[in-house]
Amino acid sequence: MIINSEQWQRKGFTLSSDKVADSRTNNESTIEKKVSSILSDIQQNGDEAIQRYAMEFDQTAVRRIELKPFDEYGLDNQLADAIQLAAKRIERFAEFQKQGVSSRSFSDETGSYGQVVKPIERVGAYIPGGRFPLISTALMTLIPARVAGCPIRIACSPSDNPALLAAASLAGATEFIQVGGVQAIGALSIGYQQTKAVDLIVGPGNAWVNEAKKQVQSRVKIDGLAGPSELLAICDENQPIEWIALDALAQAEHDPMACSLVVSDSQIWLERLQQFLDSRDDMKALIDNQQIELIFADNKSKLIRFSDNYAPEHLMLCHENIEQDNLSNYGSLFVGANSAVALGDYITGPNHTLPTLGYARQTGGLNVQTYLRVLTTQNVNDTGRRSLTSAAMAIANAEGLSYHFESLEVRR
Repeated sequence: MIINSEQWQRKGFTLSSDKVADSRTNNESTIEKKVSSILSDIQQNGDEAIQRYAMEFDQTAVRRIELKPFDEYGLDNQLADAIQLAAKRIERFAEFQKQGVSSRSFSDETGSYGQVVKPIERVGAYIPGGRFPLISTALMTLIPARVAGCPIRIACSPSDNPALLAAASLAGATEFIQVGGVQAIGALSIGYQQTKAVDLIVGPGNAWVNEAKKQVQSRVKIDGLAGPSELLAICDENQPIEWIALDALAQAEHDPMACSLVVSDSQIWLERLQQFLDSRDDMKALIDNQQIELIFADNKSKLIRFSDNYAPEHLMLCHENIEQDNLSNYGSLFVGANSAVALGDYITGPNHTLPTLGYARQTGGLNVQTYLRVLTTQNVNDTGRRSLTSAAMAIANAEGLSYHFESLEVRR
């Protein structure tokens, strides 16, 4: 089924000021309460509670794993080379991003003023377990922390897969704790054994991890709250059907709630794409489940408007009449059919931890600046003290803050 762009609506999720609500399962309230109870228990009972929940949910005791040098994990040569190439490219992009933020100052007749860029001291990276090791998440969360200069980089994962451990080692984890779920977020935000609480938690997770991150963010900075994976591909009639179909399938396979949208101003091309997707039962099932949706917009302006309103996590631009500068809201932009989203998931360099559910309208993805603090300095000279004080006193008086006023008046 091909849907008109003006009739399509985001299905299954709604946004509010403080949460993402899953209307398909309607279980967020239950998760919220259970996570709150677990975190409260961990805060009160510390290490004992963390161990208890690890055994209850993962049937595995929490343990510290001393990481070895990357080469000692004995990975298959092809995989080892791929991980090293990915790490090199992620590091290069993080270094590129870091150049945009620097310590600097300026002076005028009143004194000198500046900003000082410092890394966050203690970072926790959550790396989901799942059926397969999320090697790329270890690289994407830990390498920018190392490039930023964060001295403590703690990796938490329920998995002890050798490839994941090798990736964490290469990426620069200073500690690795095998623990997952809500109890991992509790351990990072409160502390575990000799490991102190972190200042920043990054990394994706399931609904339980997401809720835990949301609940601890009053005391720990987080990178954001992630929803199901999203792809929007804007295509003209000249795009390769099989390539685009497989890109849509690749994102849809992440999660039963993941969604891939393909929007085009060519009805004929969309019909050809639908025929291809209908040719196999596994692909057709994703369409029937609305994990892949085909959308028609009859002109360029409507294509752009649809994209900016949707604000996708991943945006593929495969349309010769639309320039990338025409588009404003996306987590990461993939220009041209060569730029497969799966390349960005693993190897190109820009971070794959991106905003979902329309949050690209207000924020970007995980980047080296997430791990940095921009602090400010002020050094007022005698001329500045004399010339600025009267104006500051006038504002203090208008605000009714008498001691502010007096602290200025005594310096006049």
